[in-house]
Amino acid sequence: MSRKGNCWDNAVAESFFKTLKAECVYQHKFAHREQAALIVFEYIETWYNRKRQHSALGYLSPEEFARKINKQNIAA
Repeated sequence: MSRKGNCWDNAVAESFFKTLKAECVYQHKFAHREQAALIVFEYIETWYNRKRQHSALGYLSPEEFARKINKQNIAA
């Protein structure tokens, strides 16, 4: 963080945690902390980081975006 009053410092992290809560955490009732950790880990690794469309990537999933970049690099 930079200085007091700079409201953009946490924008990316706050957006991620809002999405995580809405799409994963609030959809489950966890029996214990280990179960919560496992479900959150699976959500992030199998859905959020691989398949979910991201506006910052032109509404492509990270896998689709990586494929697109690799094709461009090979063609260049």
